[in-house]
Amino acid sequence: MACFYCKGDIVPSTTVYTVQIGNTVIVIKNVPCEECEQCGEIEISNEVMQKLDKIIDTVKQLMQEVAVIDYKMTA
Repeated sequence: MACFYCKGDIVPSTTVYTVQIGNTVIVIKNVPCEECEQCGEIEISNEVMQKLDKIIDTVKQLMQEVAVIDYKMTA
């Protein structure tokens, strides 16, 4: 598969996903993704995005200012 932007090769990888909701910053590491080897563009699948939404909803309930979650530990 080729990158939409630069036509480079897309390979399986992991990334750090960060979201800020109000005063809360949520950092989720080791998120599975597809990454372009040439330009670094990241694509996250719908399945992974759905799991990220569930993780974020759970963390929001804890009302912390900063949360760092390991995606792999939420299986």
